[in-house]
Amino acid sequence: MAQISEFTTRPELAGTFGMVASTHWLASAAGMAVLERGGNAFDAAVAAGFVLQVVEPHLNGPGGEVPVIGHDARRGETFVVCGQGTAPAAATADAYAGLGLDLVPGSGLLAACVPGAFGGWLLLLREYGTLRLRDVLGYAIGYAQAGYPLVPAISWSIASVAELFREHWHSSAEVYLPGGGVPAPGTRFANPALAATYQRILAEAEAASGDRDEQIEAARQAWYDGFVAEAIGTFATTEVMDVTGERHRGLLTGHDLATWHARLEPPASYDYNGLTVCKTGPWGQGPVFLQQLALLSGFDLQAAAMEPGSAEFIHTVVEGAKLAFADREAWYGDPNFTDVPLEQLLSETYNDERRRLITETASAELRPGRPGGREIQLPEFTHGPFDTSEFDFDDRRERDRRRQRGTGDPGIDPATGEPLGRSAEAQPQARRGDTCHLDVADRWGNVVSATPSGGWLQSSPVIPELGFCLGTRGQMFTLTPGLPATIAPGKRPRTTLTPTLALREGEPYLAFGTPGGDQQDQWTLAFFLNHAVFGMNLQQAIDFPAFHSAHMPSSFYPRESHPLRLDVEERVGSPVIDELRRRGHDVHVQPPWSLGRISAVARRNGMLYAAANARGMQGYAVGR
Repeated sequence: MAQISEFTTRPELAGTFGMVASTHWLASAAGMAVLERGGNAFDAAVAAGFVLQVVEPHLNGPGGEVPVIGHDARRGETFVVCGQGTAPAAATADAYAGLGLDLVPGSGLLAACVPGAFGGWLLLLREYGTLRLRDVLGYAIGYAQAGYPLVPAISWSIASVAELFREHWHSSAEVYLPGGGVPAPGTRFANPALAATYQRILAEAEAASGDRDEQIEAARQAWYDGFVAEAIGTFATTEVMDVTGERHRGLLTGHDLATWHARLEPPASYDYNGLTVCKTGPWGQGPVFLQQLALLSGFDLQAAAMEPGSAEFIHTVVEGAKLAFADREAWYGDPNFTDVPLEQLLSETYNDERRRLITETASAELRPGRPGGREIQLPEFTHGPFDTSEFDFDDRRERDRRRQRGTGDPGIDPATGEPLGRSAEAQPQARRGDTCHLDVADRWGNVVSATPSGGWLQSSPVIPELGFCLGTRGQMFTLTPGLPATIAPGKRPRTTLTPTLALREGEPYLAFGTPGGDQQDQWTLAFFLNHAVFGMNLQQAIDFPAFHSAHMPSSFYPRESHPLRLDVEERVGSPVIDELRRRGHDVHVQPPWSLGRISAVARRNGMLYAAANARGMQGYAVGR
């Protein structure tokens, strides 16, 4: 069992002025610069968010989306900004069936939804910020125009799709293969076309009015009903090679952009251990975090056998996660289109019943519940019962030894938290991007958490006159008719993006999140329990050995699942690994510092705190 260590990879930061934590040091620095010039947490988050689009193009981009959760101290209001774009008007199950498809492709143009990140950031700035657009957008423009140092993962991502760029996505090759080759890690890289796009938006906004709010609205119109929308609509009619091995035109139009707006929503919440934990609604996977807490509320996590890092603790948490994620597959979707029984899913009666399914042995089944007696219907790609007899756990131990020597099963992609499947190896254009995260707290009591994603450089070809590509979030819809997550015009995909904010007695206490697709609400759950239940400080809770299940169907093309699979960092120790295998888990041992990229900020006892992940060697927290 892993021991709680006094040593951490970096200190938990403490101060009284402001804190910013994110997945990239340049974004954290930009956010802190905004706080230093008098901006609030929301201004800082917008600036950091735009910088992330530039310096982590393999993880997010202007063509992507962003959910934001925050607390405004002045209004005493906890809110969600939905910056998740919707499916195009032409996106129907019949449209894909007519192309001979039974899944929405994971690359190209057919999975593009309205790019919601820009509208989401502007809504946050207008409603809760204090600065002008120029004050928060200038940092991103500077990095796009003058360049920034490439982290190794960007170079690796470009290399993985370089041949696709050269053969099919020539506009992407022009941006990401300067001189025809893959840019090396650490080299200075610029995207002048993207800088020009943001400079034109800013120029049009400032020409439209001298009023701050009117400038923000003019910028929004330039994006969704102006030159950006026009360029997107034109480019989407292009035939583009995608993961299917065929060329397809997109379904997104300028009209789809013109009729979409980011919006404010109340959060979903659950009370646990003296905290009110707030998430997005079930158009995202966020409520699975709350469902896991509801299941765990019936266990004594303070018992000796339940120590963090123990086999009993990991087994219990993972088996609860399987149940919550099974409900996600059956019941989650855009509440504007489907009746999601969230109140029942979080009810004491429902969770008392579900909790009895957690036994001493790992479950091989996908087992959604029946809230309110509803009949269960699952997407066609989901798995049913799984036979554990095919696993040779002695072979798993040998595979672990081979991986430590650098050979054998590649395991999971540390940058994404997703298993490196055969499809990703055989078809580089199927490799997905991942996600970013940021958290900010200011001296006035405002706290905000955001998880921008999508529009990865691997998603689809760069739109030449804009310098960015569209996203592929539509791959999270199912084409099985009649389900909560079935694709439909104007519907939000059931995204994996899931920032978290926890309140104590109505005041913001903790904000956190991570990249990682389906793993986000697993890695962050363990972090939350480490801190809120076991008393670790933020950095100890982040640094503690991580784990996650890949049992549930992936949200990403080709929607594979790996029943019974459990990934753990090697640091949990051999006795824990052996006991988990004895209980029936298909344990895949990962390198010691490879799972998760959590960052967090907190407010307690009149102080501000922050921490960020050392894994991946680019996340950073700053503050004073």
